Amino acid sequence: MKLIVATPERVVVEADGLTDLRAEDASGWFGVRPGHADLVAVLVPSVITWRACDGIEHYVAVRGGALTITDGERIAVATAQAVTGDDYDALDAALASAVEAAHEEESDARTEAARLETSAVHALEGYLRAASGARPPSVGGG
Repeated sequence: MKLIVATPERVVVEADGLTDLRAEDASGWFGVRPGHADLVAVLVPSVITWRACDGIEHYVAVRGGALTITDGERIAVATAQAVTGDDYDALDAALASAVEAAHEEESDARTEAARLETSAVHALEGYLRAASGARPPSVGGG
């Protein structure tokens, strides 16, 4: 089998002679061997492992993505991020850190978007009051 793992920036893995591969989708781990039926799977952030004809196990951490199997021989993975390495545990830990950092960035972005939305609503309220000639509400009921 042949494996290609690509991100928008580059091809991260190009490997021939795979004897088996393990990947993970939302339902759990699944295996692929030569002659596997055509398949499309949505991957979760995980470490893909495969063994080549030399018997050595190889790893690539992916931040989710799509895996396709074509003709039982060609496996393609498209992902936003991928990192290769020789140590499964180190890659798994690096992936967990990257996912946590991404969640923090997303949370910060949501907070900033909410702040901007609130600011825009206040500005629009001020504009509408000025346009209607209404006086802004007084503070302290006076």
